[in-house]
Amino acid sequence: MKVSGSYVFDAPAARVWQVLTEPTLLSGCIPGCDRLDPIGEDEYQAVLTVAVGPIRVRYDATIAIQEKVPHQSYRLVVSGTGGGSFVNGEAMITLVEKSGKTTVSVESASQAGGTVAWVGQSLMDSVAKSTMDKFFSCLQQATR
Repeated sequence: MKVSGSYVFDAPAARVWQVLTEPTLLSGCIPGCDRLDPIGEDEYQAVLTVAVGPIRVRYDATIAIQEKVPHQSYRLVVSGTGGGSFVNGEAMITLVEKSGKTTVSVESASQAGGTVAWVGQSLMDSVAKSTMDKFFSCLQQATR
């Protein structure tokens, strides 16, 4: 499954970068995030509850920030399992500043399997896009 999006922040790239890489802010903005604990440099253990249609699954996930180019881009890698399901994904996050505003572009690809994928396959694209939109809307508020 591929999901992409573009989000405009009313802040310079340095401020947006700070928000995008701050674990406390991230955990408060990730929909369904119950926990986000550092386990290494730019690596976190997370507990996430994801709902797809009538199915709710609690995932234990590892999240890593890789290939960082400060104030410009990074790769986000996620791998999780729970409730007889799994999810693996990567997203490329790119920041472009213009006239004091920063556009954050996201290109992601993921695979899911197990109960959630089997039951909610037709809903997964819309749930993924909605989750991404909620996450970035929350982060946009944090930069104000």
